[in-house]
Amino acid sequence: MIALLAAAAVAAAANPPLAKHAHRPPPADGGPAQQEALTLATRLADWQLARMTGAGHVSRATGDTTNPRAWEQAAFWVGMTALADAGGPPRIRDAILAMGRSNAWQPGRSPYFADDHAITQAYLWSADHGAGLAAIAPTRAAFDRVVDAPAVTTLAFVVPPQGYSQTECLRRWCWCDALFMAPPAFLMLSRLTGDPKYRTFALREFWATTAFLYDPVERLFYRDSRFFDRRDARQRKQFWARGNGWVFGALARMIPMLPPRSPDRLRMEALFRDMAAKLLTLQKPDGYWAPSLLAPEESPPESSGTGFYTYGLAWGINAGLLPRAAYEPAARRGWAALQRALQPDGRLGWVQQVSDRPEQVSAQDTQYYGVGAFLLAATQIARLDRRGR
Repeated sequence: MIALLAAAAVAAAANPPLAKHAHRPPPADGGPAQQEALTLATRLADWQLARMTGAGHVSRATGDTTNPRAWEQAAFWVGMTALADAGGPPRIRDAILAMGRSNAWQPGRSPYFADDHAITQAYLWSADHGAGLAAIAPTRAAFDRVVDAPAVTTLAFVVPPQGYSQTECLRRWCWCDALFMAPPAFLMLSRLTGDPKYRTFALREFWATTAFLYDPVERLFYRDSRFFDRRDARQRKQFWARGNGWVFGALARMIPMLPPRSPDRLRMEALFRDMAAKLLTLQKPDGYWAPSLLAPEESPPESSGTGFYTYGLAWGINAGLLPRAAYEPAARRGWAALQRALQPDGRLGWVQQVSDRPEQVSAQDTQYYGVGAFLLAATQIARLDRRGR
C-alpha cells in the first residue's frame, strides 16, 4: 500500500482535475472541537487502510470482503471521499486515487447489480480530484448499458431454488441498501458529463423502489418485500437499522446533487424530513439505534446504522433541512455513541456483520462499511462544530 500511495502521488501531479469541477478548498479551521472529529476519523481511516488486504479483522468474512471492487470496501471509500473533502490529510486523497488506479477504475463484476456500482462513487470523485477522464470511462460504459437497456423485472424479492444470487429482481433496486450503492453514482455521472440521462434513470428507479418498500405509516423502509408481513414475537414490524441507514445516508448524498427547488429535490427533502422525524423518536438513551428499530429492549450497541443516522441528522442540520434545536442533541448523542464504539486496538466495534436483517453484534465486530459510516458522520459533526455549539 505504501508503494501504491507513493505512485499515486506522482501520478496525481500529471493528472490535473477536470476543469469544470475544480478542487474545493478545505473548510476553515473550526477549532479543537471540529479538529477532534476529523482527527478521530483520520486515525480510524489509517487503521483501516493498514488492513485492506485479508479479512482477519472481520468477524464474518464473505466472498466480497477482500474484493476491492465490491460493496463492503466501497462504502469505506465513499467515507474516505467525504473525509478528503472535509480537510483530511493529503494521504487520504492519495489512497483513494491509488485504489482506483489499482482497480483500473472498473466497477464490480455484475453490470446490473447495484452493489457492484458502489465503488464507482469513489472513482467519479477521483475524476474531479486528480485522476481526470480516465476514472470516468469504465463507469460510463457500464451505466450506459444499464440505462440504454434497462432490466425488465418485478421488484418482488423472490429467492429461487438456485440461491440468493440468482434472485431475479437484483437486476433492479429491489432492496433498500441498493439506494445507497447505485443512485448517487448515477447522479454524480450526470454532473460530471452533463448528460441528464443517468439522473433521469436514477430518479425514476429510486422513486419506484421507494413506492414499493417505504412504509408511509412507520416512515421507514422495509429491507425488501420478504419483510412486508414479517413480525417479531410482539407482533412489531421488522425494520432493519442499517438498511434504513443506507437509505438515510443516500438521501444526504443525493439531495445536494439535485437542482434547487426542483420537484424531485423537494420530494426527496420531504422524504428525508419524514424519516428524520421518525428516527428521532427511535434513538435509544445510550445514543445508539437498535438493530431492529422498533425493538429497543435489550438490544446491543450497533455502530453501522448509528453511523449513518448520525451522519444524516448532522448533514440535515448543516443543510438547513432540520431545525438545529430539535435535532442536534440526537446527532451529538449518536456521535458520542460512535466514539464509545472505538476499541482499544483502534477498530470501530459493534458493527453488525453482513446480513439483510437485524442480528446480534459484539464489541469486536467491525467491517469496512461501518468505518465508512463513521467517516461520513465525523465530517458532518465537524461541520456542526464549525457552526458553533
